[in-house]
Amino acid sequence: MLKRPADPDRLPRGLPVQVERMAAASGVSDAELVRETVGGNTDAFAALVARYQKRAFWVAFHVLGRVEDARDVTQEAFVRLFRSLGKYDYARSFYTWFYRIVMNLAIDLLRKQKSTRATSLDDLNGSVGDTPADGTDAVELAEQNGQVWQVLGKLDTKFRTVLVLRDIHGMSCREIAPILKVTHATVRWRLHRGRRVFREHWERLQGRTEA
Repeated sequence: MLKRPADPDRLPRGLPVQVERMAAASGVSDAELVRETVGGNTDAFAALVARYQKRAFWVAFHVLGRVEDARDVTQEAFVRLFRSLGKYDYARSFYTWFYRIVMNLAIDLLRKQKSTRATSLDDLNGSVGDTPADGTDAVELAEQNGQVWQVLGKLDTKFRTVLVLRDIHGMSCREIAPILKVTHATVRWRLHRGRRVFREHWERLQGRTEA
């Protein structure tokens, strides 16, 4: 029922040659790009953005359910990332640290909204043409999984975020725990409970649809 976006690690199109080379280089770690950025290399930060832009967008999108909200969160996440790079602990996982920034922003925005809104094609229309790297995929996903969003919108934030990271983005419970600042056992419980609640809502929705 929950489907992952295709090629979440694919680099954005149209990158400058040097940036694309750095972003695609398997021998260049995220930590090295951070060091280069702190040292004043703007291409290094652009490479970090290229590596994580799509993944950050999809994490935010799957939590919030709206393209514009996901874009705003992604942009703000990179702004906060840039401002915080000088405090980065090189002994820590970069993606865990960055995903925590994305998730905190997404959860904060979700809680500020009066109600969780399911994605509709109307939300996506008009915003696709200028960013085909994410917009087009988002439309396809919404068309295929419209009912999934109705169900996700009914879930408590703590269940929804774990389902997004585990079942859509394929992270392990041990990877999710530090991102959400909870214990491994808590993540496992939320995953178990979230899947159960999701299934119950899904079956009720399917029953109404078939009727």
